[in-house]
This record gives sequence, structure tokens and C-alpha cells, in this order.
Amino acid sequence: MTRYSKWVGLVALAALVLACFLPWAFYADVNAVFTGFFSQGNVYGKPGKFLLIFGSITTLFIFMKNLWVKRAALLLGGLNVAYAIKNFLLFGACYRGYCPEKRIGLYLMLIATIVLFITTLLPEGKVSKVTERQ
Repeated sequence: MTRYSKWVGLVALAALVLACFLPWAFYADVNAVFTGFFSQGNVYGKPGKFLLIFGSITTLFIFMKNLWVKRAALLLGGLNVAYAIKNFLLFGACYRGYCPEKRIGLYLMLIATIVLFITTLLPEGKVSKVTERQ
């Protein structure tokens, strides 16, 4: 699996980009479909920007070979998953007795960020053996 982890991460980023433009939820009370870049009156902000920036940096870091960059990718991937879970709960939560209809983009966004995080856990490459100094 580690052999293909970089490419799986790249596919996950492409799925994340697609998910941010797909509909996330349909709110019948305002008759609007929310996406990662649109919410009625910008109530929920534009979470697609943050997800795509952190997802892109994480994917870029997956392709680098430095150890500190791999660790930074792990941190950014974890922050991205946490933010994706927050948005999943925010866009799908009921309010004032009304529950919005969740759409495919919301699920795809969550799955893509989790897969991207898993690829940071499986870095490609070898770790050199550290010798003890006496």
C-alpha cells in the first residue's frame, strides 16, 4: 500500500476538489443548495477554501522526502479531517425543527479527507538507522 500512497493521495485531492463544487445539502426553507463555496447569505462561510488549501499542501508534502515534511503532512491532514468532520456536522445538522437534506458532496468531502489523512500515515521511503554515539 505504501508504494501507491502518493497516487492515492493525489486521487483523494481530486475527489476533494470535486466534492467542494458538488452540492452538500439542500435547505428547503430557503430553497437553496449549499456547496463548499456557497451558503445563503454566507452563513456557513466558504469551507471549501480551507479544505482545498490544506488538502493541496498535504498532497504536496506527501510527495517530498524530508522527515519533517512528512510529519507536517500528518499534522495538516489531521487538521483537515477535523475541519471536514466539523463541516459535516454543521451542514447536516437540524435547526429550528428542520433537517436539511444531505447531498453526495458532503459525504465525498468527508471520505476524501479521511483517505488523504490515511495516505499521510503510510509514507513511501525508508528511514535510515540512527547509530548511537558513545
